[in-house]
Amino acid sequence: MPAVIRAKCIVVGDAGVGKSSMCQLFSSDGAHFPKNYTMTIGAEFMIKPVVIPDTQDTVELYIYDSAGKEIFSDMVIKFWDHPSMVIVVYDVTNESSFSSCEKWLERVRSQKPDLMITGVLVANKIDLDQRRLISPKAGKELAHRTGLDYYECSAKEMQNVDTPFYFLASEYYKLYHEKLEMFKACVA
Repeated sequence: MPAVIRAKCIVVGDAGVGKSSMCQLFSSDGAHFPKNYTMTIGAEFMIKPVVIPDTQDTVELYIYDSAGKEIFSDMVIKFWDHPSMVIVVYDVTNESSFSSCEKWLERVRSQKPDLMITGVLVANKIDLDQRRLISPKAGKELAHRTGLDYYECSAKEMQNVDTPFYFLASEYYKLYHEKLEMFKACVA
């Protein structure tokens, strides 16, 4: 019988890095790219089912696209209760957005300090290669140092946007089944 496993995915990063574009593209299967920038206030919520390959099971991602402006930080933390996973996004043309990544990650992890939250670091706007300030090497080093996996994408070009979400859904699915097996072993 197919199972549906629900997971809370928090998407964070500075304002203007492309979080909303990524989330909207992913949740709409590439049909919706925002043509104009609209600042997120609080958090935008969307649901996207991800079918796990070679199974009939689905991980239903409850995606919280968080505002990136500091003024909304107290408000967005209320949406982050019990996160299952995190996506930290930065703009490869903006050094301050890269410098803020660890701060964003610490804020999310503080919501669940007793557990390690699965996550990814996403370098967005790679289509702006001629203006790129953050190298892939620097991104990979930060991801390694913070225990995240590293991905690069371009929401504008719809390049590699789905990959971090699918990776996290698969990782969550594996973790869920590991915990289920441990529980069954304890009960048996």
